[in-house]
Amino acid sequence: MTLYAAYGSNLDPRRMALRAPASPEQGTGWLRGWRLTFAGEDVGWDGALATVVEDPAESVFVMLYDVPPQDEATLDGWEGSDLGLWTKIRVRVDTYSGAQLAWLYVMEAYEGGLPSAHYLGVIADAAEAGGAPADYVERLRNHPCRSLGDD
Repeated sequence: MTLYAAYGSNLDPRRMALRAPASPEQGTGWLRGWRLTFAGEDVGWDGALATVVEDPAESVFVMLYDVPPQDEATLDGWEGSDLGLWTKIRVRVDTYSGAQLAWLYVMEAYEGGLPSAHYLGVIADAAEAGGAPADYVERLRNHPCRSLGDD
């Protein structure tokens, strides 16, 4: 099994239990030197989608899961990896018990565009359910987003 670092809607342990039932939680941590951002507005069903980019001044809250191969294949399907929009990379996650190597998905698209208010709310709710600090969740809730009717 390998560790997966969830930073978007999969931060919610209940959502992950449905998508990857054989993948137990392994705690939380931070991607130091990375920033949560949005990309692929032209391919997202409802605006730009969450991804991470390197940024030495930032950090991203993550939930770690121990993912066996069958659940990894299922997650690949959920993320649309077969469409070529996402790449898996290995990153170092800072945890209370030390640094851990994990993999995550990054979007193969230019950074920019706004997520929908609904999608941003899903991510903020997932971060809250995953135990993210209140100020991190608040920043997500206050991030600029597309409102209904935006083209």
